[in-house]
Amino acid sequence: GNKWLDFSSGVLITNVGHSHPNVLAAIQEQINKPLLTTYCFPNMPRIKLVQKLASIAPTPDFKAFLLSTGGEGTECAFKLMRTWGRKIGGDKKSIIVSFTDAFHGRTAGSQQMGGSPAGKAWLKNLDPDIVHVPFPDGFRCEDISFTLFESTLKKLNIDPANVAGVISETYQGAGPNFMPVEYAQSLRKWCDKHGALLCYDEVQAGFGRCGTMWGFQLYGVTPDLFCMGKGFSSSLPISGVMGRSAIMDLYGPNEMTSTHSGNPVCCAAALANIETILSEKLVENAAKLGRILEKELASIKDEFPAVVGFAPAKGLVGGLLIVKPGTKEPNYDLAWEIINGCFRRGLLMFSPVGVGGGCVKIAPPLCIDEQALIEGLSVIRDTMLDLKL
Repeated sequence: GNKWLDFSSGVLITNVGHSHPNVLAAIQEQINKPLLTTYCFPNMPRIKLVQKLASIAPTPDFKAFLLSTGGEGTECAFKLMRTWGRKIGGDKKSIIVSFTDAFHGRTAGSQQMGGSPAGKAWLKNLDPDIVHVPFPDGFRCEDISFTLFESTLKKLNIDPANVAGVISETYQGAGPNFMPVEYAQSLRKWCDKHGALLCYDEVQAGFGRCGTMWGFQLYGVTPDLFCMGKGFSSSLPISGVMGRSAIMDLYGPNEMTSTHSGNPVCCAAALANIETILSEKLVENAAKLGRILEKELASIKDEFPAVVGFAPAKGLVGGLLIVKPGTKEPNYDLAWEIINGCFRRGLLMFSPVGVGGGCVKIAPPLCIDEQALIEGLSVIRDTMLDLKL
C-alpha cells in the first residue's frame, strides 16, 4: 500500500506517533483483564495515571480529574470557574471572559465560550454572562496590548470584580495563534488582582506539542486550572482538568464524573503515552525541531508573500494563513488546493482550518525526525511552486 507522512497527528492526537508499541501493549494488557469499567470503584491504571500527572504538574498543589472528551473538560472548567466565583463573590461574580475565534468544544457550554457566532447559532438563549474580547494574534488583531482587554470589558460594561474566570486556548487552534508573552503575563496579574481564575485550554497544546510539557509554560505563567485532551493518550478518548486543590475540591466524589471517566483501558493508554513522551524525550524533540519548523514556515511566507499572510509556529505546531492577494481575507479555495496537492504527494494534512478556512495547519507527531520534517515541508513548498503562486 501507499506510505504517508502525517502532518496532522490525526487531529493533534498521536503525539507519540501512530500505534506506538508501548501504548498498544498497555491497551492490550488492560483489555485482557476481566474488568473493563469500574465507575463506582478506583482502578490501578487510574491511580497510576493521576500520580503521573501530579509528577508533571506545574506545581505540587495541583490535582487532576479525568473525563473522556475535550468538550467535557472545558465544560468541567466552566463549572469550576462559575462555582468558585459565586463562592468568593456571590451570584454577581459569574462572568466568564473568553476570546473571539476561540474553540472549546461543541457542547452547549463550550460553544458559548467559543468565539464563533456560527458555532452557537443553534442556541436560542445565549448566556449573557459569557463575554468575548479580541484575541491578540498580531495579524487580524494588530493591537496586542493588554489595554485592549481592559478597554473591551469597559465597553461591555463589565465590572472586573464580577469576573469569575478567563478562559483561553493556549494557542488558538484556528491558527495556531499565540498571544504575546507580555500579554499572557499581564492577564495573569489581572486575574490575581480581581480574584478571577485563569484557565488555559491545553487540549491541543498539552503533552509536549509546543516544545514544553504544557503549552502555557511558553508564557512563563501558571494558570489556576487547565484542560487536557487529544495528545493525552495518543490513541483512545480521554481528557481531564488539572487545577489548584482549593478549586478541584469544590465538588466531592461522584459530583463531576461521567460514565466512562477514568476507565482503566483509556487510563492505561494515557499512562503509557506520558511515560513514552518522557522516556523518548519528545518534548525536547518538539522544541528542537520547532526551531526548524518556525524558520521554514517564515521562509515559505517570504517566498510567497502575495498569498501567505501569516506563518505562526511554536514547537511542532504551525500554520500558513493563505490570503487573497493584497488583503487579509482568507482564501479557502487556494488553501484547499495546496492541501489536496500535498495529499496527492503522500502528505496528510488537515482540511483548511481557521476563520474563513484559510489556514494550512501543520502538526506532525512529536516523534518525527528532522529528515521527515524537512521532507514534508519541501512537499508543501513544491506544491505551492507547482501552483505558480
